[in-house]
Amino acid sequence: MKIEYDYTFGLPRNIVWKYIKDEKVLRNSIQGCKSFRETSKGVYHSEMEIKIGPIQDLFTLEIRLDENKSASSFRLQVRGKGNVGEIAGKADLYLKDQQGTAKLNCKAEAEVTGALALAGQRVLEGGANQSLETFFQKVEKEIKRSLYYLKKKGR
Repeated sequence: MKIEYDYTFGLPRNIVWKYIKDEKVLRNSIQGCKSFRETSKGVYHSEMEIKIGPIQDLFTLEIRLDENKSASSFRLQVRGKGNVGEIAGKADLYLKDQQGTAKLNCKAEAEVTGALALAGQRVLEGGANQSLETFFQKVEKEIKRSLYYLKKKGR
């Protein structure tokens, strides 16, 4: 399954770049996240509840963040297991300036097995697009919350 998704943050690219990889921002932005911790540089383990169509399960995930040399793109790699199947995927995220805002383009590929695969590509793609929309909205909210607290503390 391939997905391409665009999102525009109401924040400058350099601010989004700084916070989009922050453990706290990520933990608070992942829908259904039960746990999220960094186990080594750029490697996270997470438990999250996944709901796609009629399917609901708790997945254990390993998430790897491979940062490119430029401060505008990185790759996420995800592998996970649940009772209803397994998921493996990667997402390339690109950020660019767009008149004081950050335009994000996400190109993702995922392979699913088990009952997840039986759900059908249309259900999975619809669920994935909605999940991405929700995730990036929450990321933006978490970044703004972090900036507010920094400003309040006078930093």
